[in-house]
Amino acid sequence: MNFHQPAQPYSFAYEVNDAPSYNNYGHSENSDGNVVTGSYRVLLPDGRTQIVNYRADKNGYVADVKYEGEAKYSEYNKPSAPVYKAPATPATYPAPPVAYKTPAPPAYKATAAPPAYKVPQAPIYKPAPASVAPVYKVPATPPVYKAPPAAAATPVYRAPATPVYKTPVAPVYKVPATTPVVFKSPTVISSPWTPIRSN
Repeated sequence: MNFHQPAQPYSFAYEVNDAPSYNNYGHSENSDGNVVTGSYRVLLPDGRTQIVNYRADKNGYVADVKYEGEAKYSEYNKPSAPVYKAPATPATYPAPPVAYKTPAPPAYKATAAPPAYKVPQAPIYKPAPASVAPVYKVPATPPVYKAPPAAAATPVYRAPATPVYKTPVAPVYKVPATTPVVFKSPTVISSPWTPIRSN
């Protein structure tokens, strides 16, 4: 299905002219399917009418614009030339409250006289002391030699005593004493009631 449809011829036109609302314009256009031609006009605020005739085809869009009438401006919308205002004169800069004083140059003070030069004294040479031969001293009597203490005697090994085995005493069995049981007849309790015999 081919959704591309070739251009179809058409034409339309409309026009509005309402003096109270200052609406005055119109538009018309025609097409044969290849070339579009048209024209529209509109009333401008300055009182002129702008008319545009145009043509559009495969080569592009061409418009011819022209104006009818004379531009008129009221006192409210008439453009006015700008009025040049000179800048205000700047205020006079007040003088500083304190007058500037040039600082006095510093007084030059001569430095103190340099210290007097003293010639260093030559060192006094002292001859080296004569060498003295060392005096030999005989050592004192040598110490008496003492023998070292005798070493401790070697301990004598003693075998442990053999334990004596004692046979355990057998326990003596004692037959328990039996006490004979004495049977006692039950005690007859007399009744406080005497039975009545019937004849």
